[in-house]
Amino acid sequence: MLDYSSGKPSLRGRVTWQQADAQALPFGDATFDVVTCQFGVMFLPDKVKGYGEALRVLRPRGRFLFNSWGPISDNHFADVVTEALTALFPQDPPLFMARTPHGYHDIARIREELSAAGFQDISIETVDFTSRATSARDVAIAYCQGTPLRNEIVARDASRLEEATNVAEVALAKRFGGGTIEGLISAHVIAAT
Repeated sequence: MLDYSSGKPSLRGRVTWQQADAQALPFGDATFDVVTCQFGVMFLPDKVKGYGEALRVLRPRGRFLFNSWGPISDNHFADVVTEALTALFPQDPPLFMARTPHGYHDIARIREELSAAGFQDISIETVDFTSRATSARDVAIAYCQGTPLRNEIVARDASRLEEATNVAEVALAKRFGGGTIEGLISAHVIAAT
């Protein structure tokens, strides 16, 4: 993502791209007015530590803005793919989507961890939208081959990656039909000061 973004001519000279550990930011105290994180906090091993780093680099009254996926049951494509792969690998289902991207959705927990890091003014809004894709096949490839879910499928049996993708495609088409498909997508939008 950094390589792609840094190559954008419209951003050259206006944005500095830097890879950093969110739990040990390489910036001074009170450096920024705003810190944002786009669907990344669920990957932090120690969320309170990561939130504390965001707070540390914020100026007084600075804002931390981020989002986190809602429960997998409220994110239909991810839910259908997870159910299909659970049926394919019943002894050891690949549950990455349920465990990680959609595993950090408890609003009370998010609020508690932000408070523990030192944030005081916290607002959380849940938003629902419709996710659209040109086909069930595109969604199946995206999830099974384009996310860390792929690693879990390969760890179970690398020779079954295409089969897993096909199973996901069939399940998505069965649920949402052929051609362009649509499903509910839900996330929390969080602002903390």
